[in-house]
Amino acid sequence: MKLQDFFIKYPVFTWDEFKRYANTESLRSANTLKAMLTYHQKAGHLIHIRRGLYATVPPGSNAKSFLVDAYLVAAKLAPDAILSHHTALAFYGRTYSIASRFIYSTSYETKKLTFQNCQYQGALFSKKLRDNYHERFLIKQEDRLGMNLFVTRFERTLVDLLDRPHLGFGWEEIWRSLENIEYFDTHKVLEYTLLLNNSTTTAKVGFFLEQHQKQLMVEEACLQILARYIPKQPHYMDNTRQQPSRLQKRWNLIVPMAIIEKSWEEPL
Repeated sequence: MKLQDFFIKYPVFTWDEFKRYANTESLRSANTLKAMLTYHQKAGHLIHIRRGLYATVPPGSNAKSFLVDAYLVAAKLAPDAILSHHTALAFYGRTYSIASRFIYSTSYETKKLTFQNCQYQGALFSKKLRDNYHERFLIKQEDRLGMNLFVTRFERTLVDLLDRPHLGFGWEEIWRSLENIEYFDTHKVLEYTLLLNNSTTTAKVGFFLEQHQKQLMVEEACLQILARYIPKQPHYMDNTRQQPSRLQKRWNLIVPMAIIEKSWEEPL
């Protein structure tokens, strides 16, 4: 593979990917490889995103003004990165609003990155998923500019957002975004929820599905199963606890009134 072919095939690439290419071309000297990258960066053919991560500048584009695809950047920030939470919905065009913050799930401790006015944040897989080797449960492989990346499926994304709402950018955004999805496989939602083994998250999932039971055609049997695993004592849905709330007895969940009433909706 010629170097130009490599740049075309990998619009965003890591140092390790470049080394693997070099090994196939018998370019084994690390110093030689670094010199090649430095040359192409100075020539405006590459953009250095952070240590060990580069983006290709298409022919005819200016490196100073070219915007690197943010989803590809997020997908390359950890070896096992999976686009998740709000970013997973944004990838499929289902979010209520556009965000400049990109979330990916990983088993690695990663630092936040700001690049081209976008913020990138890694979210560690939950301990239950890591302990049971279920990190890749309910994900999809997708093509993006000729490259493969991984995205959580809608069912997992729903549960992940309710589990860590701070990665969904507010309850209104979470609710409105999830309501842009016409169908969930509720059996998969149930399976993933129980995998996390978090009673408060289970209660939040149960509440959401019950509130949308008619629209999503949720079977009562699914809600009954979830209800077996809720907290024994009432838990707050929102850790801030600063807004008016009401106990949802079926779920032992204290829910903000804004969510119960969907106060963001226009009055009829």
